[in-house]
Amino acid sequence: YMKKILMAAMLCSAVIANGANPPVEIPLWADGAPNDNGLPATAEVEGDNSFVMEVSQPVLYVFPASNPNGTAIVMLPGGAYLGLAMGHEGFDMAEWFNDMGVTYAVLKYRMPVGHSDIPLSDAEEAMRIVRSRAQEWGVNPTSVGVMGASAGGHLATTLATQYSSAATRPDFQILFYPVVSMSDEITHFGSREALLGKNITKADIEKFSNEKNVTADTPKAFIMVSADDDAVPLANTLRYYEALTNAGVMSALHIYPFGGHGWGFHDNFPYKADWTKELHDWMRLEIFKPTE
Repeated sequence: YMKKILMAAMLCSAVIANGANPPVEIPLWADGAPNDNGLPATAEVEGDNSFVMEVSQPVLYVFPASNPNGTAIVMLPGGAYLGLAMGHEGFDMAEWFNDMGVTYAVLKYRMPVGHSDIPLSDAEEAMRIVRSRAQEWGVNPTSVGVMGASAGGHLATTLATQYSSAATRPDFQILFYPVVSMSDEITHFGSREALLGKNITKADIEKFSNEKNVTADTPKAFIMVSADDDAVPLANTLRYYEALTNAGVMSALHIYPFGGHGWGFHDNFPYKADWTKELHDWMRLEIFKPTE
């Protein structure tokens, strides 16, 4: 129990160090989750740089904007479905989005451990929670998007293409260097095995290759990636963008010449000034709903 308290304190101190107000912490399934990944509640491990592993107790950390413009984002950090980079792919962006007027939430979602339904159920519940409290946070319930990095990008594209109801459908999606496909030739094998387990069926691969699940109802997308990504093949992004375009879904794709994988909000990514400006412009033009 003390370990849990210490971990929460460490996460919060990481947040406060970044200049954002401490988040509202919302346990995702107050009455118990509808499914179980088999990990004990005590399994969670905090590593370096706010990297959390063995997550079995999901939490939504919400940073309400002081001057809300009506838009909210649920961020899904990456970590190959084995852990979550809660810092540079999570909390570190809170202040930047809040300054824009965006209510920003980071989801510490459960690891699948081969139970492929677990992450999506958490992402859907996070969307329900944000919409149920939209009025309190000055959020327009029709301007709630999902954002994901790497394996979190796979979860974001799963939510964007396989949402179960209007209450959980994102209004837009923002993807950093996403895993999209489970297909042998382009997948990220570590993410695939963590999500689907070792005994993978053709049906599993089809179901979670999200470039094959795009329809005209898939939400609009902003996607960014480095051409030299050596962890997740660029084809994940290209095929997803092509599927969106073919379905008539308005999308923006930014491919930076170099920078590798996993840069998130790091200052040492050479194109940070570019992506932050481009994303801000896209949201201003495409997402923010002007108040009459």
